[in-house]
Amino acid sequence: MKIKEVIIVEGKYDKIRVDSAVDAVVLETNGFGIFRDAQMRKLIKRYAETKGIIVLTDSDSAGFVIRNHIKNIASSGTVKMAYVPEIKGKEKRKAQGGKEGLLGVEGIDNRIIIDALIRAGCNEEEQTPKITNIDLFNLGYSGKADSKEKRTRLLKELNLPVKLSNNALLDALNAFCDLEKLKKLTKILDKEK
Repeated sequence: MKIKEVIIVEGKYDKIRVDSAVDAVVLETNGFGIFRDAQMRKLIKRYAETKGIIVLTDSDSAGFVIRNHIKNIASSGTVKMAYVPEIKGKEKRKAQGGKEGLLGVEGIDNRIIIDALIRAGCNEEEQTPKITNIDLFNLGYSGKADSKEKRTRLLKELNLPVKLSNNALLDALNAFCDLEKLKKLTKILDKEK
């Protein structure tokens, strides 16, 4: 299932689980790190305003605190809430369960995650060609002597964090534009150089 909206989860193991269940941009908040990370909050707000977001946090108290914070951050955009059921247990990788004894998103079966996303009203994405690493290379955003400088100009122009990894940049570009728009923007930025 290919999902149009960006899915927001708490941690890297949640991201791994959701990535295994659906084809979507999945962004992790680093748990309560979201409260200290201004760039992440800005990115979440931007995604909410452009593609829409689906918040999928654990069903424990901490998950609801993070969920409510994200809802406030993204209040000017489209925010959907996906809920996983309260299932007693602990994740296989942990020695002991959480304080409330509930499985987090990482421990939930893929089918339950998909059902939660469907209940939240997620939309399947139209199949359009994606911007790839090869496109970034061909446009000079990687593999060239001035790629870092050129990439920084692009990120600033798009009002995105300059620390985005290559994969995060691809996710953002594919969320905000298509290859033709990126080519046009690149020509403009190259002329301004």
